[in-house]
Amino acid sequence: MVKSCSAITLFLMVVTGVIMLFAKDTSAMNKESERHLNVVISKQKMYLYEKDTLLKEYSISTSKFGIGNKAGSNQTPLGKHRVAIKIGDGAPKNTIFRNRANSGKLADINYDSKPGKKDLITSRILWLEGLEEGINKGDGIDSHKRYIYIHGTSDEGAIGKPASNGCIRMYNKDVIELYDLVNVGTEVYITE
Repeated sequence: MVKSCSAITLFLMVVTGVIMLFAKDTSAMNKESERHLNVVISKQKMYLYEKDTLLKEYSISTSKFGIGNKAGSNQTPLGKHRVAIKIGDGAPKNTIFRNRANSGKLADINYDSKPGKKDLITSRILWLEGLEEGINKGDGIDSHKRYIYIHGTSDEGAIGKPASNGCIRMYNKDVIELYDLVNVGTEVYITE
C-alpha cells in the first residue's frame, strides 16, 4: 500500500511539473500572439503593439502605385493579414534575397531621396498572408500569391514616401529588429 501511494504521489508530482512547464510556455506564446502590427499608408508608418501598448514605431514605404489588391497591380493591399513565413534568420544586414533565397551578396544602399533603379529585397522578409476572403485572399487578389512582404530595401532614401512595388519596405536595421520581435502568425492590419 505504501509503495502504491508513493508511486501515485510521484506520478502526480511529474504530471504537475509537466503542466506547469507547459503553462509557462503557453503564457509566453499567448503574450507573443498579443502583438500585432498596424500599417498606416497615409502616414507611411508601421506600429508594433502588444495589446493596446505601442512598443515601436517605424517609418516605411508602401506602393508608388497606390492602394489595391489585384494581382499584377503592384499596389499595397488593405485589410487583415498575418505573417505567414519569416525568411532571413541570421543573414547579415543588407543581404540581397532573390526569389526568397539568400544570394550571398550585400546591397549597396541608396540614401538619396530620389528612388534607385533596383528594387532589391534585403536583410529580412516577413511574407504576408491575407486573412479576408474576397479582400486580400482568393483568386486574383491573394496577398500571399502576390508575394506581398515586409522587407528591407536597398533604397533607404525613399523610406517615408510611397516608392515600392506593393510591398512594405523598411530600413534594414528596422526590419532586422522587427523580425526578432514578431512571430509567424503575428497579425498585420494595413489601413489607408
